[in-house]
Amino acid sequence: MRNDGRFVVDMDSHVMEPPDLWLNYLEPRFRERAIHIARDDSGVEMLMVDGKPILTGRLAALGGAEHDAVETFTNPALTYLDGCPKASYDTSARVQLLDQWGVDAGVVFPTIGILWDKEDDPELAMAYARAYNNWQWDFAKSALDRIWPIAQIPLYDVDLARVELERCLKLGFKGMFLAPEPVCGKRPSHPQFDPLWQLLVAADLPVCVHLIVRFDRVVNLSGTRWWDPEKERTDTVFSFALGGTMQLIPAVAALVCDGLFDRFPGLKVAIVESGAGYVRYLMDRLDEKYARFGRTSPLRRRPSEYIRENFWFVMDPSEGAIDAQCDLVGEDRFLWGSDYPHVDSHLSAMQEVEMALAPMTPARRNKVLGGNARRLFNLP
Repeated sequence: MRNDGRFVVDMDSHVMEPPDLWLNYLEPRFRERAIHIARDDSGVEMLMVDGKPILTGRLAALGGAEHDAVETFTNPALTYLDGCPKASYDTSARVQLLDQWGVDAGVVFPTIGILWDKEDDPELAMAYARAYNNWQWDFAKSALDRIWPIAQIPLYDVDLARVELERCLKLGFKGMFLAPEPVCGKRPSHPQFDPLWQLLVAADLPVCVHLIVRFDRVVNLSGTRWWDPEKERTDTVFSFALGGTMQLIPAVAALVCDGLFDRFPGLKVAIVESGAGYVRYLMDRLDEKYARFGRTSPLRRRPSEYIRENFWFVMDPSEGAIDAQCDLVGEDRFLWGSDYPHVDSHLSAMQEVEMALAPMTPARRNKVLGGNARRLFNLP
């Protein structure tokens, strides 16, 4: 804690994984299938997963916080490493950045780790995750009071997932990363995954539901494709503004409506990188439909009660409605995140947050800045 008495936590920051991470950390029997960066015949970078490109060109845009956002997307000379500021992979540089921002601690998520998907090969998927988790631990372990690692745990094989989550929690990871999508045809609230939630409840640590990017399929609710990527470039404002929100709102609703929190009333869930201004709307919408169709639902209580008790929501730095959301939902439910060092993050995130929270009382502001993270992560 700093001298002014505030405790400030960035709830959404990322690493930029070194290009050779999986070449160095993956077990030898999987080494030939390592995630890595290659170049095509014309010299354009490709992100390779299991020998196949999942992204070609514009790899700098996976990071890019220190470049102009439009240039990052349009300048073909920029490489993946050009988009990786030193603080995105070097421990000392990350701590220095936190000091510059006046931030006490940062929760850290993957970057390449939110792109790949190996539902067809659970053992390889877990090997990829173990390699990432081992590197992440090496990145964070010398500064665990400042850098809080979140374990990547693919759910394709529950037994493998349980073993890896248990290992990471014993090491000192602060929670678990969860993709907002069904896995092998099952929502994360399916009882098959209950052993994982039991571990997190026992550890009093959260599952962090963070947006993902899947280039090999379109994920939506209505089946509508607003842009045809084969004929036109998807509007960047549209995709960045709604891509995360339209993943995470249904994820919250599914976790609640499936009755997960009746089975695990102590399970903590953090909703990350989708903004937070929608929370009361979602509560009201679910409650209104529950009042009409509740006899068909497994829930013991109104959906809003689970949202109010089991969820924390991470606001974007410049959101202007969070003071009102605190009035409507509860001031202990909101946190903030910078998304550093991704292309749509800002190096001025801390100043933006301070401006957005200025209308709040000092006590409420301090809760959102980091006080609420104490309860979420079971800190003294």
